[in-house]
Order: sequence, then C-alpha cells, then structure tokens
Amino acid sequence: MTIEITCMEHDAASLRRHASQTRTASVSRRLLALALVLEGDDRESAARQCGMTRQTLRDWVHRYNAEGIAGLADRPHGGGARRVLSAAQEALVAAWVESGPDVAKDGVVRWRRADLGVVIQREFGVALHARSVGKILHRLGFSHVSARPRHPLANLAAQEAHKKTSPI
Repeated sequence: MTIEITCMEHDAASLRRHASQTRTASVSRRLLALALVLEGDDRESAARQCGMTRQTLRDWVHRYNAEGIAGLADRPHGGGARRVLSAAQEALVAAWVESGPDVAKDGVVRWRRADLGVVIQREFGVALHARSVGKILHRLGFSHVSARPRHPLANLAAQEAHKKTSPI
C-alpha cells in the first residue's frame, strides 16, 4: 500500500531546500523522507534512508497533508510530573537549607537529602524519596557538594593548635 501526499504546495526540490535550511535534524529528516516519496521511492526505502519505520513515515505524511511543513515540527511535551511542593513550600525548604539544621530539634548536624525528606514529611505531609528531595534542591540551585560540618561544641583554637606546622 502506498502513501499519498495530497498537500502539493511544495515539490521534492522545495522540500530538500527547506530541509537544508532548517536547524532541527529531526524536521530535516522528515522533509527528506517526504521528498523521496514525492520522487517515487516506496515507503519502505524512503523510511529506511531517513532512519524511521514505514509506520512513522506514514504518520508524518498524514501530519504534512493536514498542516504542511509546520506540521513536521516537534510538538511540546507534557513537561514531566507535576511538582509536589508549592513555590512557597520550596522557598521554605531553601530557607531550611540556608540556615542549616538545629541539632536539638532536627537531631542532625548537617542536612542530608534523607533528613530533609523526613522534615518535609513532618511539616507538609508529603512523603518524598531522597532522590526527589535532591531534584528539588538542584532546581533551587543547591549543589550536592557541601562543606564539612562543624560540631557545635568544637574548639576552633584547639584545632588550629593541633594542625601540623611542617616547613614547606
């Protein structure tokens, strides 16, 4: 069974010209496949030469017939999963990370993703995996690398006195 291109606003040479001018590789491949079909190639060989299946080429021909060259462009995707924390809640999480944990209240000297997940569960009632907490922190501009924590009762003067002072 052959596919029929009913949108005749462009010939094969015009489609090839558009393919050479577009900046999107996928649109260029689709235009070249349509040009091959207009030149008389069968659907199997035209699809194989452009790196797609016969069914995919058939779908692109239908989109081209309905919408013209504009129909060959990629359409926007759904954007992934919805966010589980509101912007205000994410701002509060950012403030927690900036200020650091309270040892008496939170029981930790530095935030880990798992610890933040427990606090988020307690405060907002949203259970998040540590990886999801990491994605939120990354979106908020925090790095996964952090400074070494300092114990609240550490004696900084004693630490400086203990450092090795060998000559270079």
